[in-house]
Amino acid sequence: MPHGLVTRLRRMVSRARVVAVRSTRRGIAQWRASLQLRVVTTALAIGFAAIAVLGLYLSTSVRDGIYDQRLAAIDREAARLTAQVSQNFSETATTSNGELQTLLLDTIATLGVTSGSTAEEYFLMHELGTTSQVNDVTTRPDLTDVLISRELREANIASEDDQVLQAVGIPSRDDPGMVGPGVIVGSTVQASPDAEYEIYYLYSLQPEQETLSFVHRVLLAGGFGMLALLGVVTWTMARQTVTPVTRAATVAERLAEGHLSERMPGARGTDEMASLARSFNEMAESLQDQIRRMEELSAMQRRFVSDVSHELRTPLTTIRMASEIIHESRDQMDEDTARSAELLLGQIDRFEALLADLLEISRFDAGAAVLDAERRDLRDLVMSVVEQAAPLAESKDVRVSVRLPDADAAADFDPRRIERILRNLVVNAIEHAEERPVEVTVAEDDRAVAVVVRDYGVGMTKQEVEHVFDRFWRADPARARTTGGSGLGLAIALEDAHLHAGRLDAWGRPGQGASFRLTLPRSAGVQVVEPPITMAPASHEPGVRTGQIPVVGPPTGPTPTAIPDLSDPGEGDPGEGDSGDGDRGDSDRVGQTATTDVEVH
Repeated sequence: MPHGLVTRLRRMVSRARVVAVRSTRRGIAQWRASLQLRVVTTALAIGFAAIAVLGLYLSTSVRDGIYDQRLAAIDREAARLTAQVSQNFSETATTSNGELQTLLLDTIATLGVTSGSTAEEYFLMHELGTTSQVNDVTTRPDLTDVLISRELREANIASEDDQVLQAVGIPSRDDPGMVGPGVIVGSTVQASPDAEYEIYYLYSLQPEQETLSFVHRVLLAGGFGMLALLGVVTWTMARQTVTPVTRAATVAERLAEGHLSERMPGARGTDEMASLARSFNEMAESLQDQIRRMEELSAMQRRFVSDVSHELRTPLTTIRMASEIIHESRDQMDEDTARSAELLLGQIDRFEALLADLLEISRFDAGAAVLDAERRDLRDLVMSVVEQAAPLAESKDVRVSVRLPDADAAADFDPRRIERILRNLVVNAIEHAEERPVEVTVAEDDRAVAVVVRDYGVGMTKQEVEHVFDRFWRADPARARTTGGSGLGLAIALEDAHLHAGRLDAWGRPGQGASFRLTLPRSAGVQVVEPPITMAPASHEPGVRTGQIPVVGPPTGPTPTAIPDLSDPGEGDPGEGDSGDGDRGDSDRVGQTATTDVEVH
């Protein structure tokens, strides 16, 4: 066979195998996904097994009954014919071989005519092992050697009183290649005082075979009919049972999507399915009522926070004016009073910052935050934020280094919100750097831009990272703040990132610092698939260890046109850890002994 043909055959076999595997997998998946299909196939399998066993039993019983009855009739008829031949031989005297030959011929000729025999062929032969001048007489000489074997003749001679039966295949007269079932019965008769002959009767079992074949066809047709009926009945019953369950699943999915007015049909009636529909609808009504109450309570809470924040501005403004007057006159006061005036003004500044952050959070909770995006270069914004934080870095004795890409890092974002995120991250890093360097790295690719702010200070443990974005969370409440803060900085930063369809990730190691990465899409509203930079970039400072963070998939945050999802602030993207809502910059961190890498989104 040519090599090319062999190759094509192998390819065809390989394709057929792949198609068969895929079809099998699709069939298995569809079977697993459909309860109705599983019920029907199971019922059909059980029905097929039951019908097969019953059909086999009936077929065997009918076959044995037909053949046993037929063989018993053949045995009786053969015995009667043998007795008739023996009587004929005993009543007829023969004195010569010619007369004996005539007697044998007359006997064979009259067996099928006058005796009412159902045998098809007759064989009258001299006894095996003897010689005779009289020829054997048969109705089918061509079948003598085919059907009457030496073993049969020996058994016939050895059986003095009983007849011998042997199943044989009878060749057809018209087509010798066709063989029908039959049985041959042998016995011995005394033709003359000195001549004993063997007589054989050939009976055809073809009528019985045709009857059995007809019974088999009827049983097969009845079995397939029963299977079809069973399939239809099972399918109908399963559909009546599964359809309400499918409707309940559909309604449950709609309820999960927020369509709380959805209800399950078919609640009228007294059967089990109607009871299920009524119970399901009552549950949906209860859920809708509870959710409505929770929404009203949440709206009242948000409105309360917003109203309180607004109402506090007027007295706070008055207090500020009074405190500024007192602060300007502190030189005329004693030392304790002057110090109190300075503390009062500082705390008023923090109070104003807290009110501003509370108002911003209330906008996010109410879904009223608006994104005012424009095309800007992220590098310019980063440099501006770092320059603003330079005095704080100098006072903390922290060196801040910035690495910018040569390529353009322009993207669509709201400069005010992104500047607020960056300022929060840079100030936090300086606050927790412990006089070690802070690195700010900007990266870009075709789809996204990113900023990584890395410090090498006290770091964060796993528990701290899990709560770093929580509102008002602090790692160590006993530690004092040096730059102040509301405790909402990173919570607002996370919401600002989600509003841009971006992501804000965090990472930390105790004693080795922390890293925060802000990733924004180049185009507004496009989800970030893969950040252009790892969480913890390699440090250029000697002796500093960093963790290697794998790149992960896109976040599940809302788009700029969607309401931010605040239902589960602790959820994040897999791969680099778990993030919540909180403020690391306004939260304090202390070193721990744990060395587990923690990556948070």
